[in-house]
Amino acid sequence: METRLREVGELRDADVKQINALALAYMGDAVLEIAIREHLLRSGRVKPKVLHREATHYVSAKAQAMVVLKMKAENYFTEEELAVLRRGRNAKSGSVPKNTDVQTYNYSSAFEAVIGYLYLLGQQERVDSIIQYAIDTVEEKNEVSK
Repeated sequence: METRLREVGELRDADVKQINALALAYMGDAVLEIAIREHLLRSGRVKPKVLHREATHYVSAKAQAMVVLKMKAENYFTEEELAVLRRGRNAKSGSVPKNTDVQTYNYSSAFEAVIGYLYLLGQQERVDSIIQYAIDTVEEKNEVSK
């Protein structure tokens, strides 16, 4: 699942490691959004109303927090990724969406920060692996809920 659109200018790894966690989450949010949209289209869902509704199952703060907690419990993350996860979770955004609690939002931001971090480091296989894990986890949960 290639999500890298084009090379704008390479960041050195040392530069990426210094980027603010919320900026990493900003990048991760975009990468995840593209991957989910592609997943939905490739799975045959093409009506705009359906696409939007289905996408929220994957990209909501609640879904992302659930995925992060499951990944942590299964020791899925590397030590480096856990460090970014902590930075993302502890970052102060100044606002929390009205439809979620602070802890859920913080875990969601942490998940996006890890994706943004890995993406900017050019670790596309790992990004794809994490996103596929998230997709599988959300779909598995939705199957159980039906």
